Amino acid sequence: MKLLIIGSLGGHMTTASHIAMQRGAKVTSVNNIDEAMSAIRAGYGADLAMIDLRLDIGDFHARLDGERITLPIVACGLEGASADSAAAAIAAGAKEYLPLPPDADLIAAVFEAVAEENSAVIHRDPAMARVLKLADQIAPSDASVLITGESGTGKEVIARYVHDKSKRASAEFVALNCAAIPENLLESELFGHEKGAFSGAVARRIGKFEQAHNGTLLLDEISEMDPRLQAKLLRAIQEREIDRVGGSKPVKVNVRLLATSNRNLEESVRKGEFREDLYFRLNVVNLKLPSLREKPRDIPLLAEHFAKRYGELNGMPERPLSAEAMQILVGYHWPGNVREMENTMHRAVLLASGEEIGPEAIILTHSAPLAPPPDGPTEALQATPQAAAAAPETPPDPSGGASGEFVGKTVAEVERDLIIDTLQHCLGNRTHAATILGISIRTLRNKLKQYNEEGVAVPAPGEG
Repeated sequence: MKLLIIGSLGGHMTTASHIAMQRGAKVTSVNNIDEAMSAIRAGYGADLAMIDLRLDIGDFHARLDGERITLPIVACGLEGASADSAAAAIAAGAKEYLPLPPDADLIAAVFEAVAEENSAVIHRDPAMARVLKLADQIAPSDASVLITGESGTGKEVIARYVHDKSKRASAEFVALNCAAIPENLLESELFGHEKGAFSGAVARRIGKFEQAHNGTLLLDEISEMDPRLQAKLLRAIQEREIDRVGGSKPVKVNVRLLATSNRNLEESVRKGEFREDLYFRLNVVNLKLPSLREKPRDIPLLAEHFAKRYGELNGMPERPLSAEAMQILVGYHWPGNVREMENTMHRAVLLASGEEIGPEAIILTHSAPLAPPPDGPTEALQATPQAAAAAPETPPDPSGGASGEFVGKTVAEVERDLIIDTLQHCLGNRTHAATILGISIRTLRNKLKQYNEEGVAVPAPGEG
């Protein structure tokens, strides 16, 4: 993790810095907001900013937003600071408030909660062991790696694993989600820009390629990248140099490239949506991650891991999973994979009331289990009575019922209702919804933007 500390607070921030470094963080310290912005533009990079409560947090947040920089902010103040000051910092854009003098365990918890950086690979199933064996073999090389798998299978975690096992482990690991950034901003994020290159470019800014120099660059969900930008990316890989937006001369870079996709890139190449030459450049090695339903032995292990993790983060007593709750988990088909498991266990920790996490605390997004794996069910993987009861008793009647609701509606209205209903099922998770619908995240965003403009209520992330 890369931490940017802004301010002094009479030495307490220095203590926080030492604690952070003991926890494995790389720390950059500056005195004020101007110096912080200069450090960010210069490519020092940061996963999290800790800022003195007495500084203008609203101004810092606005300047980050104005330059299209996403950075979680934690406000820090002496224990004597008023509750109103802490609340104002949160209202101004801080994600968390941290009292000083700093507590080592509290700093560690804030790091995990805000930055959510966890490179541990929790596994027990042979299917995952085979993937890690291949990752260990290719990690020491500089070969490009394409990591594929369904949404929520942990592709970024595996990318960090490869980096940590590589010769570049002591250098930067820089990740960029190509699906989360609008097309017109992605080029600047990748290659940086010069002052005045476009509206809002108030100073030179270093892009992800330069931040990752001598390290590893992860391009997450690369299948969502515009074909025009794919051509520029291909040139950067081949020539080992990039051109900043608005720049007049190329900049040499040395990065190892990792990429992820939850789509079939070979199919995208056939459809002309993805460049074939770029695909072959990226796909030197393919790490294909199994879905959670394809590695059933990992389900109990992950459930216990997330239950313990979120119990600690929420300051709650550690509760084991009851046998009934575990039966529900191992009998479920997990369309959202490990990410859905994580969210499910977070909810369960908050809802549990007894000495154990019981079945009443397990709330699943989809209730009907799929067929068991090809090898046949084991006793632990049999569908539970709770899951069976949740499944629909009969399929929809083709002459009426669910299909009858479509009569009198236009195709566009049916499509809109399907998209909104799917998004509600996914608790507002855009990536998960796009995967279920079989469309790209860009297409989904365009549809949601259209619905917003038409006055249709669109679930926000986290809303069911």
